[in-house]
Amino acid sequence: DGVGIFTSAGFRFGLAAVTLLLWAWLTGKPLAITRFQLSRLAILAVVFFMQLSLFYSGLSRTTASHGTLIANILPFAVMILAHYFIPGDSINAKKILGLVLGFGGVVLLFIDGASITDISLTGDLLVLLAVLIWGGHVVYIKKITAGFHPVQITLYPMLMAAPLFLISGFLFDGQMVRFLDTAIIQSLLYQIFVTASFGLVAWNTMLQRFGATALHSFIFVMPISGVFFGVSLLGEPLTTHLLLSIGLVVAGLLVVNRFGNDRRRQ
Repeated sequence: DGVGIFTSAGFRFGLAAVTLLLWAWLTGKPLAITRFQLSRLAILAVVFFMQLSLFYSGLSRTTASHGTLIANILPFAVMILAHYFIPGDSINAKKILGLVLGFGGVVLLFIDGASITDISLTGDLLVLLAVLIWGGHVVYIKKITAGFHPVQITLYPMLMAAPLFLISGFLFDGQMVRFLDTAIIQSLLYQIFVTASFGLVAWNTMLQRFGATALHSFIFVMPISGVFFGVSLLGEPLTTHLLLSIGLVVAGLLVVNRFGNDRRRQ
């Protein structure tokens, strides 16, 4: 409400990059990279900028329900791309079954009183395009992570993309900062220090260790956690649709992560 789309992204990732840089320096994490590594990280930064720009722009034009539901196409995109580009991350029938179960749970969740009236088709298409690029982004990270420390692969793309977001904010946001209040400042601090800083380091560490398809099966937790916090913090109703949705998502996660993988880690 108070900060432009691109401006908020610039604040979020720019300040998160500074936070990570200071933390890495104080804790002795490796920061030096080669020229070849820099070129790979520059590609990652451009893809990161495109992905987030489309995603934020799309969400500003459509509902959170549509945006979250479309975002859950990501495991399918990752699964298909990983099958062709990541050795050992291949598709099998149980993975497909697990992902279909999980996606079915998300669909069931969002048909519980959801309305498609006044939904912008442009916003939906922008989010869809962002998610497809996101899938490529995930697979590319998995392909190049072997030569990087997780802090490097988190820090440098954010550091390079932040100025692009701020320039875009100056060009396209109109008034970059319209107003600030306590809620907006708290939201920015949460996104900077919790999700964009150490959250992404944890995510990239797990991606490096466990594999793209298995890890991104957990993307189904995102809409479920949103509803859980809605029920527990905002007093929203706990419906039959919600309970059935949770059951399908848990079943999908079990199939993919307990019964759908080989015994070796991917």
